[in-house]
Formats: sequence, structure tokens, C-alpha cells
Amino acid sequence: MYGLIGKMTAHAGKRDELVAILLEGVHDMPGCLSYIVAHDAGDADAIWITEVWDSQDSHAASLKLPAVRAAIARAMPIIAGFDAGTTTRPVGGHGL
Repeated sequence: MYGLIGKMTAHAGKRDELVAILLEGVHDMPGCLSYIVAHDAGDADAIWITEVWDSQDSHAASLKLPAVRAAIARAMPIIAGFDAGTTTRPVGGHGL
């Protein structure tokens, strides 16, 4: 398995709009086992994204999907920044 955890910050007041864009079409990504978007409890403009994929190749392929590319294009203007993310190797847990 292949995992990613990252923090993204929206421009002030745009967090909910960003979340809505990121959650569109998440059910149609082959190889995606889990894609969770969560509000940061201490920052009204920040979100955390936690992803689990069956492989790194599946994640890379998802970035070429027309729906994903369109979502990225719509999200970019309202993203203020990205914090350092991390790659993980999920080994199991509830829901996997």
C-alpha cells in the first residue's frame, strides 16, 4: 500500500469551497482505498488530506484522470499554500 498525508491552507474564508472541490468524484479513482479530508481544529483555513492507495502507480494514474485534473485546476486559485506532507506505508487498520 501507498499513503500520503498532507496539510493544505485555503485563502481566508475559502476552506469549505476547497473541501467541496476535493471531495467531488473521489469515488471514481481506481486503486484509492481511502481519501479523507478533515478540517484542521486549530486553523480555520487549513485542511488535512489522508490518502491510502493500493500502489504508488495508482496514485500517479489518478492525477491524469480528467475529473481529478479539473478539480485541481478549480482548487489552485483558492489554495494559499501547502505544508510539508509525508509518504507512508499503511499496514492496516479499520476500513482497510
